[in-house]
Amino acid sequence: MDHDEIEVLREGHPAWRLLRAGNAALVLSFLGRFFVEDNHGPVSSTPLAAALDDQLHALNLGDSEEPRYPRPAADYLQDWAATESGWLRRFYPGGSDEVHYEATSDLEKAYAWVTGLRARSFVGTASRLETVFDLLRQIVHGAEDDPDVRLAELHRRRAELDAETERAAAGEVTVLGPTALRERYQQFSGTARELLADFREVEENFRALDRGAREQIASWEGGKGELLAELVGNRADITTSDQGRSFQAFYDLLLSESRQDELSELLTRVQSLGELDPDHRLRTIHHDWSDAAERTQRTVRQISEQLRRFLDDQIWLENRRVLDLVRSVEAAALAVRATPPTIGLEVDIPGVEIALPLERPLYDARPAAQVDSLLDPEAEAEVDITALFGQTFVDQARLAQHIRTIVPPASTVLLEDIISFFPIEQGAAEIVGYLALTDDDLEITLDESAETIIEYADSTGPRRARLPRVSVSRR
Repeated sequence: MDHDEIEVLREGHPAWRLLRAGNAALVLSFLGRFFVEDNHGPVSSTPLAAALDDQLHALNLGDSEEPRYPRPAADYLQDWAATESGWLRRFYPGGSDEVHYEATSDLEKAYAWVTGLRARSFVGTASRLETVFDLLRQIVHGAEDDPDVRLAELHRRRAELDAETERAAAGEVTVLGPTALRERYQQFSGTARELLADFREVEENFRALDRGAREQIASWEGGKGELLAELVGNRADITTSDQGRSFQAFYDLLLSESRQDELSELLTRVQSLGELDPDHRLRTIHHDWSDAAERTQRTVRQISEQLRRFLDDQIWLENRRVLDLVRSVEAAALAVRATPPTIGLEVDIPGVEIALPLERPLYDARPAAQVDSLLDPEAEAEVDITALFGQTFVDQARLAQHIRTIVPPASTVLLEDIISFFPIEQGAAEIVGYLALTDDDLEITLDESAETIIEYADSTGPRRARLPRVSVSRR
């Protein structure tokens, strides 16, 4: 990095601004513990301000004359989320009227740098050197396209495994010592925490793409097709990029049931080793990875939601334009109804074509068609018609009447409350019928941040349906 690039980072990067701030110790100690160490995602302002107020009270305890941090907790949070700070992201999530806060990747970078300044009593090097060797082997052998070379490497690895199997069968088992175990656990702990920091940065990149899409939609003046082509192209670019492919591969690997079981078993066995002083948080680190990955996926889904809303808005504008044109025609007709204008007829041809009756073709009688509706007795066969009588018809008018009976006008009720008054009678098809209602005075809203379990019974026995929280509103 050259001098000018470092100077730009020093003046404009939020992480560097945090390290230069006067209350950097308060920001790093509180936000680093709350968001990085405890791995909290987006949180509402009420519990966050309460936690900060407790820390401010503990820090100001004993400073009777002039408190070290005299301002209210809410003021500090607003300052840390300001544009000139950039250490917190302040936003209103869908379905909530309370402001939420979330840590940025710049805060995590600053916190990681500060925590790296602490003196370490034990620094492992041998395990990292082995990791370097393993990575180099994966790179070299993974890029090798010669079958003979690849086969020779596989034979060598099999010979090593056979030799180790023979030693284990003879009772010769090589066990890692306490130092080697602590060294590898230290490396695992650092890598696991770095993964969470990487997820926050990936989410920040996806959110920047979503923000760019919203800005384009708000300021676009050209054709709809051109904008859609550009937005879809940006979405495809981030999906096919190295970062997008790596994230998707990690997400698929994390969602594998066999890998999850293996990871849970390994973490449990590591935590039970007496030679280690395990971190209790790492026992469920894979759940933190899943939560962070889901937050990143939710940001990607917002981009697709923006495209859908843009199309809906455009269709609404086009329909309104058609209605305006129809009303203008009706207004013009009413204006000239009393005194209609004189309308003349101009013919572009010099005369009218005459068709004489004898020039018409004569009637051509068609032979009568014979229709035999009887089937050949030999072609008759037993046909299973149970599927015709097993169809399920869901009367959506009845479902809409249920909603109007329970929900007053200009009110909102959860779907599970409606079902408690009118139990499900036609199974999952009736639940889907509620979600597919399109009446003008009804609105169905799905909240993916919460979950609802609906219990019902069908011909096979009791059932449970798991779906996002569904709200039903009447206009």
